Amino acid sequence: MEPLVSIIMGSTSDLPVMEKAAKILNDFRIPFEMNALSAHRTPEEVEKFAKGAAGRGIKVIIAAAGMAAHLPGVIASMTALPVIGVPVKASLEGLDSVLSILQMPPGIPVATVGIDAAQNAGILAAQIIGTGDQEVMQEVLKFKESLKKKIVDANRELGELKFPFKTN
Repeated sequence: MEPLVSIIMGSTSDLPVMEKAAKILNDFRIPFEMNALSAHRTPEEVEKFAKGAAGRGIKVIIAAAGMAAHLPGVIASMTALPVIGVPVKASLEGLDSVLSILQMPPGIPVATVGIDAAQNAGILAAQIIGTGDQEVMQEVLKFKESLKKKIVDANRELGELKFPFKTN
């Protein structure tokens, strides 16, 4: 089994956040790899990874970063693959990470999800993979349908709540 998605984090301290992306990819049966690479501490390894990812069959890269949050942008500057940035709440409530990942120069796009929103990064990666894989697309559609069912069920439960002044 060869990975289609690469989950990259600056250090294993990001693992509690990035496990959410791994769980989604695992649930959708999309092969993935996980590695720790640092734009600041291991720049040569980041370059080797980014330039070689497509040749190894990787289709999407999910990169997490906190604080200065350079990792997703650095990777995006060295590959034509789609890169999804996950800002990690490490300081300043994660706003520094969001801005570092969002504010990329023209020509170096990084798709960015919310702070610590690795689950959404996993879903977005699955949607990208699904454009060329009907089985994955069906899994994504089933997942989206389950989200709708949760809200329908929640509304039914709310309708059963009784309060003297509740009107519905």
